[in-house]
Order: sequence, then C-alpha cells, then structure tokens
Amino acid sequence: MTAPRIPDASPAVSPPGVRDPKRRGVELVLLLGAVLISVCGYAEVGFAHDGAVPPDAARYGAGLGLLALLAHLAVRFRAPYADPLLLPIAVLLNGLGLVLIYRLDLETPRDQAATTQLVWSTLGVALFIVVVLLLRDHRALQGYAYVCVATALALMILPIFFPAVNGARIWIRIGGLSFQPGEFAKILLAVFFAAYLSANLSALAYAGRRIWRFQFPTWRVLGPIVAIWLLSVGVLVLERDLGTSLLFFGLFVIMLYVATGRTGWIAIGLLLAAAGAFLIGSVEPHVHSRVQDWLDPYASIRAGDGPGQLAQSLFAFAAGGMLGTGLGLGHSVLIGFATKSDFILATAGEELGFVGLAALFLLYALFVARGYRAGLSLRDPFGRLLAVGLASIVALQVFVIAGGVMGLIPLTGMAMPFLAQGGSSVVTNWVIVALLVRVSDSARAPQPESADTGELARVEAGRGPVREAGR
Repeated sequence: MTAPRIPDASPAVSPPGVRDPKRRGVELVLLLGAVLISVCGYAEVGFAHDGAVPPDAARYGAGLGLLALLAHLAVRFRAPYADPLLLPIAVLLNGLGLVLIYRLDLETPRDQAATTQLVWSTLGVALFIVVVLLLRDHRALQGYAYVCVATALALMILPIFFPAVNGARIWIRIGGLSFQPGEFAKILLAVFFAAYLSANLSALAYAGRRIWRFQFPTWRVLGPIVAIWLLSVGVLVLERDLGTSLLFFGLFVIMLYVATGRTGWIAIGLLLAAAGAFLIGSVEPHVHSRVQDWLDPYASIRAGDGPGQLAQSLFAFAAGGMLGTGLGLGHSVLIGFATKSDFILATAGEELGFVGLAALFLLYALFVARGYRAGLSLRDPFGRLLAVGLASIVALQVFVIAGGVMGLIPLTGMAMPFLAQGGSSVVTNWVIVALLVRVSDSARAPQPESADTGELARVEAGRGPVREAGR
C-alpha cells in the first residue's frame, strides 16, 4: 500500500494572524524549579555522606542558575516562541547529572570528575547560546548538507588512527585533552539525512520497482541507504563501537520511515541491523565478549572471579527497590571504572529507586515528544525531518544505554544524555537542544498575513468581501 507524501501544510501550525502565547514566563519558573531540585539533591548528597550540607552548595546553585538564566535570556530575545519545556528539562537533567557525578566523586577521591563536567556543561550552554543567537532560520542548514556529511565521515574515521580505550577506538587524545568525534558526527549526519530525504521524498515514496507488497526505490536513490548500512558496520568493525553504529543506522531508518510512511523500511532496517550485529558479534572478540556477558552476566561469579560490571549494575537496581536507598547511601561505586559514564544510570536506580528512575525516563520521553511535536508543526519537510532526527538521537541513546545497563541488550559504551560523565556528550546534547529550540520557535511563530488570508479572515468575521469599484 502506497503511503501519502508528507503534505506541505500542517493543521498544527497556527493560522495567519493568530499569535500563540510565548510562554517565556512559564519557562523561567520551570528553570527556577529545575535549579532548586538540583541544589536540593546536591545538599542531600553532602548531608548523607558527611552529615552536613556541602559548603559550596550555594556556589553550585548560583553557577547553575546563572547558566540557566543566560540560556533563558538568549531564548527570550532570539526565539521568543520556542517550546517552554525544552530548556528546563535539559537544565534539570544536566543538574541531576552533576549531582550524581559529585556523589560518586565522594567515593573516589583520586578521580574527581564533577568539576570537569561543570566546565564542559558551561561550554555546552555557551554553544547553545551561540546557536540560538546566530542561527536565525533552521532552513539555512539545508544548503550545507554535503559539507556536513563530509565532515561527519572525517570525524568518524579519525579515531581509527588513535589507540583503543577500553577496547574501542572512539576517542581522540591529544595531550591532556580527549573527546569523541562520533558525538559531533551524529548532529551533522542528522542534518544531511534531513536534507537528502526532503529532497528525494517523491522518488523514495513512489518511484522504483514493486516486489510483492513492497515498493523499492531505484538504485540511484537506494544507494545512499545501503552505503549508510555498510558505514555503520564498518564503524563497528574498525572502532569496535556497537553503540555508534546502532545509533547512526537507527537514526537513518527512523528518518526514512518518517519521510516515506512505509513500515517496510522498519522491517528492512531491523533485519539489516540484526544481520550486521550477528556477524560482527560472532567474529569480533571485543563485541563477542559483551554479547557473552549479556547472555550470562553471572558467569564470572560462578567461576569464582567475582561479579562483573553488568552483574553489579543489576545488583544496584535490585538494591534500590521502589523508593531507593537515598542519595549518597548506595554502593554503585562497586561497579568499577565506568560507574560515572556507562553505568551512571545504575546509581540513579539504586539511590532514587524505581520511582526516581521512572521520573528520569519520563523527562527524556517528554523532551523527545516536544521535539517531535515541533517537527510535526512545521510546514517545510526539511525542518520536520531535522526535528524528528534530533529528538530520535536522544531517544535512541536512552534506549540503547538503559537497555545495556539493565541487561535487555548487550552493552554499547555510550553516554547517557546529560547525566553521564563525558564532555563531548554534554556539549553535543546542548547543541541538539539549541537546534530544537530554533525549530520549535519557527513552528510556533505567527505566520505572515497575506492579502488572500486577510480577505478570508474578513469574510469569516462577517464583514463580507471587498467589492470592486463600480459595482
């Protein structure tokens, strides 16, 4: 069955001349609540560990509040119609991430990461402000599609020439500075995918050969799809990075489904991803070991070697129960070196319990839903696909990471958005927030009133049409 093409107009867009409320006051109140929740969490950690509120709690609150205020002012003056929930959710998640990292720092005196994470968060907010101030129209990015994909490919290839870290080649280390190029590549690929798909909507949806119930586009259009699949497998083989390959391929399949409306692409994408993962999981030792840990996380305990990281993570979730042990009172530090990065969600599950973990997932779900809503409210296909792609990046990361640390899928080594330690991750996530803010501002801004729409508005108001002279 042939799916209809994405229409050029959306009923979600406000009619010309009708102004949606800006809701900047709502955003400011929510930001205040996000900062207060983060400060209370920071104070609770110090009180639980040392019996007193940390002496720098006020300074932490002032710093986080200043960052939130500067971001709010940028949105207020440059994107006044932006969605009022995107920025407060990002600030709350970032603030809670700083609290969890600080809590783990108390158990690892030789490995302090909260201060560094705050510096990266400041850089991320600074980039957020720059994007909001300088990017006046998201459609300007469409003209840089091939520049984006070329830059993304270069960033993905670079880590191959650097030593592996914890079994994966995803880092670039120069002196004391290290970053993950793949984190920046995901935004560039989202821009390219949105531009390519919006320019080839008709060919993807209608052209090509029909085989049984599926209609496949021509090889000229299908070629980039196969190339993206091969690229994801290549990243997995050369860099031993299961998470990045799943993210890139899943992002393209989701955007392809949204562009064409064909559920067959989802089935084809799942089959290709499963085939690639099975092949590499069977022959690549690093990936194969993660699959084995996933299949039997307690094998090391039976062998007398003690629990591995995944087993310790499952123990942490079990210890948390419904309400958790309380901030600062858990033992998730036993997980090991990846406690503040890959497995920080286990700390949240143990100390906040099922209720707190569900609240975190609801925050992510609300963030993704508002991103989708902004995309569906736009008139131009590029903006729609860009918003869906950016929101899907966050959704895919949360699913892959949460599934890995909970034993639902093999571990991938990715960073939980805003929560986990990782400068590259927090900076790129703030850029995603900035782009979604810009897109939502375009979606909610009042449309210019033309002569035809003005005439229609007067007719609907009962004034009647303007008569021509002489009649």
